Amino acid sequence: MTTNKKQRLALTAAVVAWLATVGSIQAQPAPGQRMTSPTGIAAVRLPAGTFTMGSPANEIGRWDNEGPQRQVTISQGFWMGIYPVTQEQWTRVMGSNPSWYSDNPAAGETQGRRPVESISWYDAIVFANRLSIMEGLSPAYRIAGSTNPDHWGPVPTSWNAFWNAVEIVPGSNGWRLPTEAQWEYAARAGTTTAFSNGTQNWEDEWDVDNIAWTASNSGIMTREVGRRQPNDWGLHDMHGNVMEWVWDWLGTYPNLAQTDPAGPSSGVLRVARGGSSNHSALSARSADRSFQVVSFSRDLGLGVRLVRP
Repeated sequence: MTTNKKQRLALTAAVVAWLATVGSIQAQPAPGQRMTSPTGIAAVRLPAGTFTMGSPANEIGRWDNEGPQRQVTISQGFWMGIYPVTQEQWTRVMGSNPSWYSDNPAAGETQGRRPVESISWYDAIVFANRLSIMEGLSPAYRIAGSTNPDHWGPVPTSWNAFWNAVEIVPGSNGWRLPTEAQWEYAARAGTTTAFSNGTQNWEDEWDVDNIAWTASNSGIMTREVGRRQPNDWGLHDMHGNVMEWVWDWLGTYPNLAQTDPAGPSSGVLRVARGGSSNHSALSARSADRSFQVVSFSRDLGLGVRLVRP
């Protein structure tokens, strides 16, 4: 039996076992519960709740588009990847590794455990659907009536109205990008400070370095996921390492409370959150929205972290 066939059989067995537990996981998911999917995505269950989204006017380094602050309710709990998607996970699903930082990891670190990066928003939604199909889940994204990325054509490398018309399939249980609100809710993990460990000033490098890989401590390269302290909900690398695509088009925050906001219905730029190993801690603050990027960009440091219902 060939190695590839053995790997396919092993994955099939894992998916069968996984599907046997999906129903119970969805029926009684407790906040803080953890799971690992057949392809190795480690996730934690986050609770429903209400938080203050955006930054106060006196936060050091604040950008105007981080306000006005408002109350946002996340009405349903959800699963979120404990780490950004890694290079080995991406390659397992997509067959190749697009990352700029594809070799020479830091001493003692594993190359495949570095986050995937240099991916576009379009790449990310393809990955999410392929991962869902591989794991026997119902894909979240649909273009022109199809959830199979093979039917969507080549991934665009420029503005593409056909791909921009993507919609979320109601009732689907597959992997997807978090909304901007879900991302910030998860990054804060119940905190109201600039960083989830209580740090207020992004220039306090010692305190920020404990939770983030930024230009001050990364060596200007991505680092193996999970090597900085997690936030109170068990999520690693929410600050720094790679920028993380979210679902939303860039838009102005409304001055009113919202429930499950998903951003504007259309736009020009998408949002990526969390800062990166190539940038200062300023952009790694929980509320920072300074990375505003076209959907087809594969800029250095653009990665992804997935969620599912």
